[in-house]
Amino acid sequence: MSNYKKAYIAGGCFWGMEELFRTQPGVIDTEVGYIGGQNDHPTYRNHPGHAEGIEIVYDPAATNFTRILDFFFRVHDPTTVDRQGNDIGSSYRSAIFFQNEEEKTEAEKMIKLVDASGRWPGNAVTTLEPYSTFWPAEEEHQDYLVKRPNGYTCHFERFGTFLS
Repeated sequence: MSNYKKAYIAGGCFWGMEELFRTQPGVIDTEVGYIGGQNDHPTYRNHPGHAEGIEIVYDPAATNFTRILDFFFRVHDPTTVDRQGNDIGSSYRSAIFFQNEEEKTEAEKMIKLVDASGRWPGNAVTTLEPYSTFWPAEEEHQDYLVKRPNGYTCHFERFGTFLS
């Protein structure tokens, strides 16, 4: 597993994001959790400032950070502040948690590409936040839509790639 990389994103309820990313080419594993907030050991009932995020483990021989971001911007609405579907609040913000300057630069380029495409009704409000500790969510939230196939999600692939 030493050759695998990790990406950290948030785009609304973590259940739907995880379900869509788990089957993407090159994705090895996914885990939902809390990131970017104010307390250690956050929980579903106590995660001030944390986004409901997803940790994506991927094989860089099969995909890359840019392709992950491309899919990310196709499965959630990056133009709504602190909201996805019926979920409202900073926990549901659109965010990319970059781990280094290269990821930050790639994210900035992708946001410009998304905005220039005109596919969304406005510009992306996705925040770029430095990586902080990723705290795995409680077990009942992991693989939620696998366990409950008819569970709530507002995520779906809206259109094809932004990449040429």
